[in-house]
Amino acid sequence: MDSLNFSGKTVLVAGGSSGIGNAAAQAFRQRGATVYVWGTRECAEDYAHEEGSDLTGLHYQRMDVADFDAIENYQPPFPRLDVLVLSQGLVLYKRGEFKTSGFRQVIDVNLNSLMACAEKFYPMLRESQGNIVIVSSAAAVRATRGNPAYNASKTGALGLTRTLGQAWASEGIRVNSLAPGLVQTKMTRVTTEHPERLKERLEGIPMQRLGTVNEMADTILFLASSMASYITGQMIVTDGGRTL
Repeated sequence: MDSLNFSGKTVLVAGGSSGIGNAAAQAFRQRGATVYVWGTRECAEDYAHEEGSDLTGLHYQRMDVADFDAIENYQPPFPRLDVLVLSQGLVLYKRGEFKTSGFRQVIDVNLNSLMACAEKFYPMLRESQGNIVIVSSAAAVRATRGNPAYNASKTGALGLTRTLGQAWASEGIRVNSLAPGLVQTKMTRVTTEHPERLKERLEGIPMQRLGTVNEMADTILFLASSMASYITGQMIVTDGGRTL
């Protein structure tokens, strides 16, 4: 039996229009799942020339995850949901997160929306005995210079993973997360496109390279698969050894 065969399964990836979320969405699709993705732009065509975005074969819908009323009022176009991947993310640079407005904005997208989505799809996941995979960050276990809201939100995502994993285990819902290290996406360009900064970061990674979105997608597939059937409330750090 192929434990990574998701044929007949329905997957929703919030933040699935680009980066890690998009890689995960395509990985599920390639393994037989029907995959829906949420993004911030009006339609899939708006991502046609976006680096790191491939919406081929995916069902795209616009959703502002910071609009909790919109999440609550969402009418799913699918009758069943087996896997919910929460990969939405926001980071503000130039000390924007030290301002209350910026701090709140990042917390709403990176943390509060996780609970809003989990609450929304809880009934469907209970019915399917499905699972949630949250994309946190290695920032959950270390300080991040200049980004207090991002750090707090990712640390909060770890706490949410543990608490929901415990709360919903008896109802057949598993909740896990992964904590990526430095992965080349549009959110990390401030580092990856800055040679000196990138060199400094790579020196702190025992594997001496960036992670890839496909490597993160592989971890998500594992956590969502039957191979992880006895794992809940856990976070897998996928950072090349950076936090060792």
